[in-house]
Amino acid sequence: MSSSKSVDRAAPVQGAIVIHPDREGRSSSREADARLEEAVGLALALDLEVRTTLIAPLRRLTPATLFGKGKVEEIGHTIELAEADVAIVDDALTPVQQRNLEKAWNCKVIDRTGLILEIFARRARTREGRLQVELARLSYEKSRLVRTWTHLERQRGGFGVMGGPGETQIETDRRLIADKIRKLKLELEEVRRTRTLQRSARKRHPYPTVALVGYTNAGKSTLFNRLTKAEVVAEDMLFATLDPTLRMLKLPDGRPAIMSDTVGFISDLPHELVEAFRATLEEVKEADVVLHVRDIASAESAAQAGDVRAVLSRLGVDMDERSILEVWNKIDLVAAEDREIITGDARRAHPRAVPVSAVTGEGCQALLDTVAGLVDEAPPVDIYTPVGEGAAIAWLYRHGRVLQRQEGKDGSVRLAVSLSPQALGQFEQQFPGSEVRGH
Repeated sequence: MSSSKSVDRAAPVQGAIVIHPDREGRSSSREADARLEEAVGLALALDLEVRTTLIAPLRRLTPATLFGKGKVEEIGHTIELAEADVAIVDDALTPVQQRNLEKAWNCKVIDRTGLILEIFARRARTREGRLQVELARLSYEKSRLVRTWTHLERQRGGFGVMGGPGETQIETDRRLIADKIRKLKLELEEVRRTRTLQRSARKRHPYPTVALVGYTNAGKSTLFNRLTKAEVVAEDMLFATLDPTLRMLKLPDGRPAIMSDTVGFISDLPHELVEAFRATLEEVKEADVVLHVRDIASAESAAQAGDVRAVLSRLGVDMDERSILEVWNKIDLVAAEDREIITGDARRAHPRAVPVSAVTGEGCQALLDTVAGLVDEAPPVDIYTPVGEGAAIAWLYRHGRVLQRQEGKDGSVRLAVSLSPQALGQFEQQFPGSEVRGH
């Protein structure tokens, strides 16, 4: 029997309410508005329909529900009027608070950690990314099985994996999750070992490495595409890309470098994710130069930069000891009368800063010149190549930065070249006929 009407198999859009608990003494009004706007962006990244938002002042924490009784009832009424299916609380909730709020509001409740984990689960594409997200999700859910399995918490017998005598369902599931976590950690260790081998292989080729870090939606992927001519997904959306991407970057004078684009950071990044993504973010720890991309057009730029530094510190990356270059992106969105002020601030900034627009390309050549200078901080050496050593000259142009070239009457060539110590050692091994002076 045929039907003239087609069946709509698309998942129904879920309506959501976004609540930012404004803890007393933590945020100013402007910061609370910015945090609420960011939470809305996270909800939109999950394809939720945000029907209403509110900032809930929080003078003291209520252990059972986070909010006081009156505020819980007030928010419940708002949820009912909005016909929301999901309530997003832009804060960390304990399992008990989450369960009690779901009962009070009669809808699904997601806290900030759960929201970010769900976005990561949807966006991860590589095997490593999926392993990391799954590990973070299980670590988060392990403490919340009381909510999931309350109706199954009863005694039951059995043998082997089905649970020992008297083992409850919740104990069984906690044990299974613990086993899964151990397995995932072993798999991630293998991924880390493979990454270390790949990194070692890259080090055998004397290419400098440049890592991009920054707050989510600061324009890292757009800048990455602009500089490397890559086609990484770059959308105006929080966490548009998660998995690290490596591409070849051509510095001035044609010298190649390797650039890596990493996951964007966010304020109050769940500790489960910081730990899970430690292997991925090791690219930052090993980089010769770190580019900290900031959305300079945002009023929250300074606060976001502080959040990035805090996460890197938790990962053991000492920002004071690295070659850090701040990239003040989205200069095209800054009013013309403010550009001169920002440009002057960039010249005086510590660490160094370069204003750019990843969209228009403004300032990108100056950025590449500055990166080349950071990579080439090794003092130049004089290299004399005899007649017929074209391969040696070509090698120096590929792997170093040629600052000066003089050709002798006899056909020999003298080059003033800036090379990393590793590259210089390789050159001397491969081209013993050339003479190196000045080191």
